[in-house]
Amino acid sequence: MSAQLLHVEGRFIDTDSWTVAGADDALPAGPVLVTLDRWRAEREALLARAAPVGVVLEPGQPLEELAADLPRIACIALRFPSPGEGRPYSAARLLRERYGYRGEIRAIGEVLIDQVYFLKRSGFDVLALRADQDPQAALAALQAFSVRYQPAWDEALPLYRRRATG
Repeated sequence: MSAQLLHVEGRFIDTDSWTVAGADDALPAGPVLVTLDRWRAEREALLARAAPVGVVLEPGQPLEELAADLPRIACIALRFPSPGEGRPYSAARLLRERYGYRGEIRAIGEVLIDQVYFLKRSGFDVLALRADQDPQAALAALQAFSVRYQPAWDEALPLYRRRATG
């Protein structure tokens, strides 16, 4: 069973246009995701490609290194090596709020239904669910809560401030 791709707008993605290229793999003609090490080694050639380029980041890898190139990077895939790893949430929020990144942010790795709602709130666009996760339950989890108290990427003001202005 392969991972199901869920867009946080509430739809499934049938065909993944992105190919993950390993360190020594030939680059495909279409959109490609490369590791940060490969990005560092082949940055100029990757930016010169006609097809979109994305970078896979592991927890703790520096976002600052990509900051200047973010307008030219179509996708950032943040890996969850375990469900308890929280750094990709912070990285997504920093990409959106500090760096103004508007490209696709994708959650990959150990992505579970329990995380879906919070991944959306952190700024992720596409979630590659772990293969054993029920896609319909994940879709329902996007609407798990009707009221959001805390501010996040998708709601800038806390509830008490929204009530005061509304």
